[in-house]
Amino acid sequence: MPKLDINKAGWEQSEFPILCETCLGDNAFIRMSKQEFGRSCGTCARPFTVFRWNPGSGARYKTTVICQTCAKIKNVCQTCLLDLEYGLPTQVRDTALGIQTEAPNSDINREYYAQNMETKLEGGKPSLDAHRAQSAGKEMLKSLARTDPYYKRNRPHICSFFVKGECKRGSECPYRHEKPVDSDLAKQNMQDRYHGRNDPVARKIMSTHAKNQGLAPPEDTSITSLFLTGLPATATEETVRTRVVKSLPSLNPSYIKSVVHVAKSRCAFVNFTDRPSAELAAQAWPNGLDFDGELANVKWGRSRPAKGAAGGGVAGPSTTVPEPMPAS
Repeated sequence: MPKLDINKAGWEQSEFPILCETCLGDNAFIRMSKQEFGRSCGTCARPFTVFRWNPGSGARYKTTVICQTCAKIKNVCQTCLLDLEYGLPTQVRDTALGIQTEAPNSDINREYYAQNMETKLEGGKPSLDAHRAQSAGKEMLKSLARTDPYYKRNRPHICSFFVKGECKRGSECPYRHEKPVDSDLAKQNMQDRYHGRNDPVARKIMSTHAKNQGLAPPEDTSITSLFLTGLPATATEETVRTRVVKSLPSLNPSYIKSVVHVAKSRCAFVNFTDRPSAELAAQAWPNGLDFDGELANVKWGRSRPAKGAAGGGVAGPSTTVPEPMPAS
């Protein structure tokens, strides 16, 4: 029996990586190199088994950057950190399904958390609670999901010498000869992508989807309210607030200024303290807000015309009011 090294307790050993179809590549005869404890995990900092391979002709070599325990906790690929089921950033998935990550961000606690989660995963406990997923969130993810592999993501990096005009390799250069595009999408942090926070790619996906669903933010930045219609007959102001808070786990409840519920019209008006919080809610509810199987429609509030504007008086501050209910 091999002697146990106390210094390696908690380090991860594995026989095969957890990868998405895109990162694995289209090469049917792929060859991988394996190095035990080759690097520290990009999220929990524990040494783990590193795999390296070439996904196909003309592609760059790829490697695993997080351990399998962290990948199982968030159900993501060990290389690109995208969700394995939908091929989307974790911020999009967690926002749509209302999932709050429990993984700590500090260096002190994340290794301890990873070890505890590894024990739970070995016991067969799921890492993500599928029962919390609502129908509206599922529909949103289905419409955004990338079903086919996107091998263009495996292309070589841009040649830095070509950018400076100094590359002399020509067609033999293994890197791409293209001018880089300065975009926020290229400025991503591994920790932010994994934990689903401040991800520019996720923000673009959610904002584009909300716009396509008719929830584009109004030009008037003073509007910080959303209007809910078609609420269940049993809904109350308290149940609406509770459902809103649960559907936005990444948002501090203090950013919800007030909830005005009109029982007769089965509608509600959710007021936020600032515009970014209202936009986050709109991006999370483009397909509606689920109330135990009943779907409530979501619209932006409207500005009330300033008093005295028609008569030439002094305009006062604008306020948002709900849209009138259509006659039944």
